[in-house]
Amino acid sequence: MTQEKIQTAVLGASGYAGMELARLLARHPRVGNSLLLRREAEGNNGSGMAPIPANGHSHISQPFSWEALQKTKVDVLFLATPHEVSRTLAPEAVERGLRVVDLSGAWRLNREEHRAVYGFCDPDPDKAARFARDAVYGLPELNGERIAGAQLVANPGCYATSVILALAPLLRAAMVDREHGIISDSKSGVSGAGKEPSARTHFVSVADNLSAYAVFGHRHVGEILEQLGLEAAEFTFTPHLLPIPRGILSTIYLRLQQPATTRRVEACFREFYAGRPWVRVFAPPQLPQIQFSLHSNYCDIGFCLADDGRRLVVISCVDNLLKGAAGQAVQNMNLMYGWREEEGLN
Repeated sequence: MTQEKIQTAVLGASGYAGMELARLLARHPRVGNSLLLRREAEGNNGSGMAPIPANGHSHISQPFSWEALQKTKVDVLFLATPHEVSRTLAPEAVERGLRVVDLSGAWRLNREEHRAVYGFCDPDPDKAARFARDAVYGLPELNGERIAGAQLVANPGCYATSVILALAPLLRAAMVDREHGIISDSKSGVSGAGKEPSARTHFVSVADNLSAYAVFGHRHVGEILEQLGLEAAEFTFTPHLLPIPRGILSTIYLRLQQPATTRRVEACFREFYAGRPWVRVFAPPQLPQIQFSLHSNYCDIGFCLADDGRRLVVISCVDNLLKGAAGQAVQNMNLMYGWREEEGLN
């Protein structure tokens, strides 16, 4: 007997993350034909994308409408849309009975001072606050049980994914000297800036170059602080733009509360991520590289402990379009339906 498949729709399939998501859903064994939708603002040819056939699936691209979702009997709506668009559409989708995985920053943050960076102007602030409380931050390794029952999942940011996964085991084990401060020096490929061109992402600006940006002002910092329970004064984050298409490498500097051994630090990571299929912990002295996790849903974590046993450098690598976006969105969908986290991602 053939198992019934769920129906999905992707709004914003013309962007980098949206295109990756469409391809992943096309080969997912538990997903039927995915509806690829464009916003009216993109125009008739705004998607710039031909239908994506894979494994017998056929895809269409048409303007977004609630009627189209209802006609196709969509179960899960993926929003690969600008933050303000997701802020408007997600609540209505949930009220219509859909489950939503939102790849934007619209619902990731609980604290007003962190949301301020997006400049949201909600027509109904009370309603928005209610949905913000109900939204589940979609980092499976930390929130798997809550994701399973969620109607609205806020997919994490790419930088935030790399940093949170690198620090969560150490902070949960109370091993970090927070007063000494934590520094994350993170570098991303250009696709992390999105598909919309800008002067900063033109070839002539990026090629043969390495640049810092959004110092003390990056949107992902609020996620990191909230999910790790840190205060702003305890964490410094500097993102950089690499002259490569995709991938993130975060180098994180911290000090331990008490001297530790390499074995103890490694055990902390391995115990925390035991049974978590998409985190790979590297045995010292090997360290992750961007090329190891490219085109996969893995987060690779390695570290180097100084001879004093106190100074620790943690390296975390992800593909910003997969574990940092589309792959993690599919991983969240798998949890929402009680499937193996690896489904459709191997």
